[in-house]
Amino acid sequence: QELLGSDREGLHRLAGVVADMLFLSHADRGRAARREPLASVASLVAEVLDFHEAALLDAGLRAEVAGDASAALDAGLLRRALSNLLGNATRYAQPGSVLRIAIEPLEDARWLRLSVLNEGPEIAPAHLPRLFDRFYRADPARAQADRNHGLGLAIVAAIARMHGGQPFAESALGRTRIGLLLPRMTQA
Repeated sequence: QELLGSDREGLHRLAGVVADMLFLSHADRGRAARREPLASVASLVAEVLDFHEAALLDAGLRAEVAGDASAALDAGLLRRALSNLLGNATRYAQPGSVLRIAIEPLEDARWLRLSVLNEGPEIAPAHLPRLFDRFYRADPARAQADRNHGLGLAIVAAIARMHGGQPFAESALGRTRIGLLLPRMTQA
């Protein structure tokens, strides 16, 4: 029974890796996001936070949402990107800290910056440009390869590109912010 359970768990993990690789393959071939008007990006963020509530509690974390905007985005893809960003931030955040999800329309109102900030160990500047590479791990000692296969941030980057945007990462003074810069495609 125990061996079969272990095999089944391994097969589920492998199926997840294959599904993620297929998604990245479609994105690499130029698949574009389906844009639909979203009146409130914060509402979509709240849905994703509800899904992550148990993991946040287990990690001793709270989450706050700052800002809101309307935009024409692929809601399903944005949920997936946010889920990956929250999962990543939850793994590396200092227990007892607050994850901050920021929704920021930029000055010209044509772009939206969506990011997740966590307090915890900094990422060395040399690693920041490679965070969105497939299977890249900035700290192999904390890779948790048994649960995470190293494609989450590559998927975030692909979703940003599918929207005509780009991912970004910054880390300093015990804070790491990772997110997406997306064209809003709506009137301000």
